[in-house]
Amino acid sequence: MDIIIADKSHSIYADIICETISEAAQVRGTGIARRTPDYIIKKLEKGNAVIALDGDTFAGFCYIESWQHEKFVANSGLIVHPDYRGQGLAKKIKKVIFEHSRNKFPNAKVFSITTGLAVMKMNSDLGYKPVTFSELTDDESFWKGCQTCKNYDVLQRTEQKMCLCTGMLFDPAIKQNSKAQKKKFDINVWKRLKNINQVRLLKNNKK
Repeated sequence: MDIIIADKSHSIYADIICETISEAAQVRGTGIARRTPDYIIKKLEKGNAVIALDGDTFAGFCYIESWQHEKFVANSGLIVHPDYRGQGLAKKIKKVIFEHSRNKFPNAKVFSITTGLAVMKMNSDLGYKPVTFSELTDDESFWKGCQTCKNYDVLQRTEQKMCLCTGMLFDPAIKQNSKAQKKKFDINVWKRLKNINQVRLLKNNKK
């Protein structure tokens, strides 16, 4: 299995990448912003993506987006083909795209919004911290990308202050505590955090 920085030659995989992302959203029943093959190809051409290949067979993918003149970057579209799930591939892809982001945009804050507990754990292992949405990019083009998510109405009702996703941030200006990163991640912490967010949303909806 090879996990490499993608380029224009990998454009042949654009369709299956988009199909895999779309199918995963339907299976999970959670919101994932849709992307077109043309959008994915642009990421490949700029070297802003990594792809996992088993020979010539597509196995996984993730890409980089930048905001506010590269002050913020996000690792988006993390996906593993169903034939390769359950093998720890997502964690390996996440590590490679994170390192690629840090090398290409060394001064940028790396952020993530996700509903997935597995992604939250991977982010935490890399040094991300949970934050409020106000600490993320205020670039409207980023938030417009959420329009294809089925939970977009929640984001609108809360004036972009919260949603079903949890915001996480890696700030290169803050010295990372390596010992803390090595501690075993308690998944129950994230479950409690998600429950708190859901309670807040319910209260907001009743107003």
